[in-house]
Amino acid sequence: MATAIVVGGGIGGTAVALGLIERGWSVRVLERATRYTEVGAGISLWPNALRALDVLGVGEAVRAQGLDDVSAGIRDERGRWLSRTDVATMRRRFGAPVMIHRAALLDILRAALPEGVVETGISVERADLDGTVVHSAGSGRDMSEVTADLVVGADGIRSVVRRAVCGEVAPRYAGYTVWRAVVGIAEPLTEFGETWGRGARFGMAPLPDGRIYCFAVYDAEEGVGGSFAEVRARFAGWHHPIPALLAAADPSTVLHNDIYELPALTTFTAGRLALLGDAAHAMTPNLGQGGCQALEDAVVLSRLAGTTDGLSRYDFERRPRTQMIARRSGAIGVVAQLSARPLVAVRDAALRMTPASAQFRSLGKVLDWVP
Repeated sequence: MATAIVVGGGIGGTAVALGLIERGWSVRVLERATRYTEVGAGISLWPNALRALDVLGVGEAVRAQGLDDVSAGIRDERGRWLSRTDVATMRRRFGAPVMIHRAALLDILRAALPEGVVETGISVERADLDGTVVHSAGSGRDMSEVTADLVVGADGIRSVVRRAVCGEVAPRYAGYTVWRAVVGIAEPLTEFGETWGRGARFGMAPLPDGRIYCFAVYDAEEGVGGSFAEVRARFAGWHHPIPALLAAADPSTVLHNDIYELPALTTFTAGRLALLGDAAHAMTPNLGQGGCQALEDAVVLSRLAGTTDGLSRYDFERRPRTQMIARRSGAIGVVAQLSARPLVAVRDAALRMTPASAQFRSLGKVLDWVP
């Protein structure tokens, strides 16, 4: 029986483990964290990701716990619409996206795995091209060594496995920081999407349990994102319900991260090693495709692994697509974070004049993916 070690037990890691097990592999998932905590984060699963989840056999379970058919669009700070998404056309053209809490998605993926596949509290120190993985458990200093036919680096933007594949690759700071929260407010909301200001954005989306996933983004120096009290003050004058959502957020559960992206790698594979998700193509979140691309990676890698030249074919299939999407996402971030008043005025006018047909044509190359 072919063996695989998956380094990282997040969305991409658990998904590829599921795909490999369904194809007869013996799999261990080594996760550094001792427990999963995603209290402040939702995730939008676009139709391409849902097709990947269908292949893995959990698509219906995700849809049952997710929420689709919500309004979306872009507004300015005063709440005036700059662009609105035609949800009905979106559904007919691509299928409906689903909004779900990240913790719920991870629960579904982990529940589909056999007991004991995911091992937490395991810190991987090194991976070698021959499939050897050196790791330690907990805070102990004793190192263990194990070798597998395939090692999957699903260990995020600071990937240890990537170092063996590509050498040292430094993530790039995108120039802005994000605060994310899941909140509940008494007043039901009917309008969702993003609000674009000058060097700042705010987004909101409903979750199935009635709470709202929201995020605040603004330009900041790397490592200097301020405090959550400053975030509330920064967005205090924005349209309803943005101040109310921030006021309702529990600061102890809010997540804060600077936004980074990876430069385009020259390969996703080497020897017995393969990278997926953020370890391979960490991108800005502006297209909502980071997790979606990890799910695509998982399906393709589990299909090709173990076949003749399978890892080379995986690299050939996945690297151009994910890097194209990463470039697009980065470009959207540049436009969305404009801060000079004349440029913001031009941007907002362009959004108002862009027809829905142009938006769908642009999305086609991203959402039309079929396993």
